[in-house]
Amino acid sequence: MFTLLLILYIIVCVFLILVVLLQQGKGSDVAAAFGGGMAQQSFGPRGTTTLMHKLTTGSFVVFVALCIGLSVVTARGSKSVTAGVKAAPAKAAPAEPAVEPVAAPAEEAPQSEAAPPAAETPAGESSQ
Repeated sequence: MFTLLLILYIIVCVFLILVVLLQQGKGSDVAAAFGGGMAQQSFGPRGTTTLMHKLTTGSFVVFVALCIGLSVVTARGSKSVTAGVKAAPAKAAPAEPAVEPVAAPAEEAPQSEAAPPAAETPAGESSQ
């Protein structure tokens, strides 16, 4: 569908360019450059629509319709920019480290184990 509309769009663009370039402008003849443009003004403005004017209007309407059609087809077919990106896994909160049991205080230690003897300080030295 998109390809067909695009081909028609290009053909209509080229046709519209050619029709506009082939039209004869008001008072822009070669005779108008040398003062011969007065003959057209004496008969008044152009009252009838020429074939070229009808072709220009028709091709412009088709051009606009194809332009809108292409934009609608393009918008429907496209996805979000982020649609193809995989979502990152949610980061879990870091696990709390396992709590090690607190060692029993020395008073609760079995009585069978004797405490090491306290170090004696020499008599001459005093601890300050």
